[in-house]
Order: sequence, then C-alpha cells, then structure tokens
Amino acid sequence: MANSLTRRRLLEWTSVVLAGWLVACDQGSRSADNRTKRSQTLDLSSPAFEPEAFIPVEFTCDGADHSPALRWSAPPEGTQSFTLILDDPDAPNGTFTHWVLYDLPPDSQSLPTAIPAQPFLTTGGVQGKNDFGQYGYRGPCPPRSSSLENIPGENQGNQANPTNSTHRYFFRLYALDTVLDLPPGVTSTEVRTALKDHILAEAELMGRYKRQS
Repeated sequence: MANSLTRRRLLEWTSVVLAGWLVACDQGSRSADNRTKRSQTLDLSSPAFEPEAFIPVEFTCDGADHSPALRWSAPPEGTQSFTLILDDPDAPNGTFTHWVLYDLPPDSQSLPTAIPAQPFLTTGGVQGKNDFGQYGYRGPCPPRSSSLENIPGENQGNQANPTNSTHRYFFRLYALDTVLDLPPGVTSTEVRTALKDHILAEAELMGRYKRQS
C-alpha cells in the first residue's frame, strides 16, 4: 500500500514538473519568435527632409499642411500590410498623434505628397483619426513664441510648456504579418493594440519643427 502511494505521488509530481516545463518551452518559443520578427530590418526616409532635421513649412500648419512624401526599403518576407503612425511626444498634455494609416499594401514602398484627408486611400490603405479628431494628416503646429494660440489639440492646455519650443515628430512604420482589417476612423491607441503581436519589422524617421514668432 505504501509503495502504491509513493508511486502515485511520484507520478503526480512528475506530471506537474512536465506540465511546467511544457509551459516554459511554449513561452520561450513565443519569445524567440517575437525576437526573430523584430530582428528584421526596415528603413524609412523622406525626400522632403533629412532625419532629425527641421520639417519644411509646407508640411506644417504654417504652410499648406500637406503630408510629406515617404519611402521605405523592401519589406521583410511574410509582410501582409504596413501601418504608419506620426506622433509628437513633446505636446503639453502627452504624446499627440498627427496621422494614422493602416492596411497599406504589402508591396508598397512609398507614399506621395499631400494624401487627401479621407477614410480610404486610392492606392490601398485606410486612415484613422488623428488627435485633432480628423481623418488623415495634420502637420506640426507647436505654440508660437509670443502667445499660446487657440488651436484645438496640440496646443490645448499648454500652460506649463515653454513657448517657442522645438517639437519632435516621429514617423513610425510597421511591417505586419497580418492585415488589421479595422474600420476607418479608429484611433492610434486602437491600432497599436491590434498590431502589437504582429510586427515583423519597424522603422522610424524623426523630424523637428519650431514655429516663428
């Protein structure tokens, strides 16, 4: 009887250890898979400005407010779509999103200047709503040096942020192993949640802008 109980407990202990090992292996495999996805490279650039340089006025609220042309390197194998998000982390109330694009075709390698502010791109792709609450691109628009303008969104509540400041604008491109299939008009938060486990590669382009007094 004692031997039978001992064998049973040994079997139970072995089962617990084996189950734990299998879970650890599965988690390790997923982690390794994610590292493999992220290790693939992607380059993003614009003919309108150099990385970390100032963004020309044409692409800001002080000019035509056109979206700049963008281009990127060949996508990694398995890419099913691209997502592009433009953020200003220097906005007074926290990161402010200026542009959300998703489900760009996997064979695309560029975007033209002045994409219309509409839900769907004629060349394929969907636009979400920026933090101004509008479809499409809205360019850099930090506060002027002499006063805080009544521009909803980026400058709103800017009492603590110094005037005449230079803001950074990050264009982030994601190559995904899936099509997000989200409706038009969703926010950057919803897009980021949907893409987080599907990133094959990502690229970043940063430009700056400072308004003149």
